[in-house]
Amino acid sequence: MEWWSAPFELAFQQRALLGGILAALMASTVGTWLVLRGMSFFGDAFVHGVIPGVAAAVVLDINPLIGAAVAAAVMVAAIELVQRKTILGEDTSIGLLFVGMLALGVVIISQLDSYAGSLTSILFGDALGVSWPDIFSQLAVLAVVLVISVVLYRPLVALSLNRDKAELLGMRPGLAHAALLVLIALAVIGSYQSVGTLLVFGLLVGPPATASLLSRTITRMMVIAAIVGVFSVWAGLTLSYYLGTAASATMALVPIVLFFLVLSTQQLIQSLKPKVAS
Repeated sequence: MEWWSAPFELAFQQRALLGGILAALMASTVGTWLVLRGMSFFGDAFVHGVIPGVAAAVVLDINPLIGAAVAAAVMVAAIELVQRKTILGEDTSIGLLFVGMLALGVVIISQLDSYAGSLTSILFGDALGVSWPDIFSQLAVLAVVLVISVVLYRPLVALSLNRDKAELLGMRPGLAHAALLVLIALAVIGSYQSVGTLLVFGLLVGPPATASLLSRTITRMMVIAAIVGVFSVWAGLTLSYYLGTAASATMALVPIVLFFLVLSTQQLIQSLKPKVAS
C-alpha cells in the first residue's frame, strides 16, 4: 500500500496530481475535437505559439496566463492573415508560425539572467511547482472548456465530420471552428504549468488517439480519453517518483505508450482471428 501512497504524501505532490488531473481533463476534452477534426499538426503549432506570450509574461513579471492568451490570439490572427492574403496553404502558414513563435519565445526569455531555468520551466513545465492559485485558475478554465463543448456540441460534431455538410445544415461551421481555436488555446493555457508548453501536446493528442481505438461514438471517446488522461497523470507522477525522471515528461509519455500498446494488442487480436476461426 505504501508503494501507491508514497508519491503523494507531501502537499506539493498532491497539488501536482490535482493540477495534472485538471490539465488532463481539459486536454482530453479539447483533444477529442482536435483529433476528430484532423488538426493535430495545427494543435502542435498552437502549443508552440503561446511560448512567446509566456516568456514575455515571465520577463515582465505578470500573470503567464495573460501572456499565453495574447500570444494565442496573435497566432490565430497571423494564420488567418497568411491564408487570406497569400496563396499559401494552411500547412505552410502553420509551419512558418510554428518555428517563428518558438524562436521568438526563446529570444525573449534569453533576456533573463536565469535563462536556462526559465526556459526549461516554460517548455517542459514544473509539475511539482503547481500552486493553489494555479489549480483554481485551472478549475476556471476547465469550466469554460466544458461549457463551450456542451453548448456547441452539435456544431462541433458537424464540423468534425464534414464542414460542407455542416454549412448546409446551418450549423455555422465558421463559429464552431473559431470555438475550437478558443478551446485549444484554453487547454494549452490551462495545462502548461503542469506539463509545459511543449509536452502538453502529449496529453492533448495521446489520450483521444488512444480512445479512438476503443470507441465508436464521440461521447464515449471523450470519456475514455479523460480516463486515459487521468491515468497517465497518476502513472506518470508515480513512475517519475520511483525512477527519478522528469514528472512532466513522464506524464506526457505515458499516453503515447498506451496508444501503441492498445494498437499492438488490437493488431495481435486481428492476426489471431483467422487461426481461431479455422
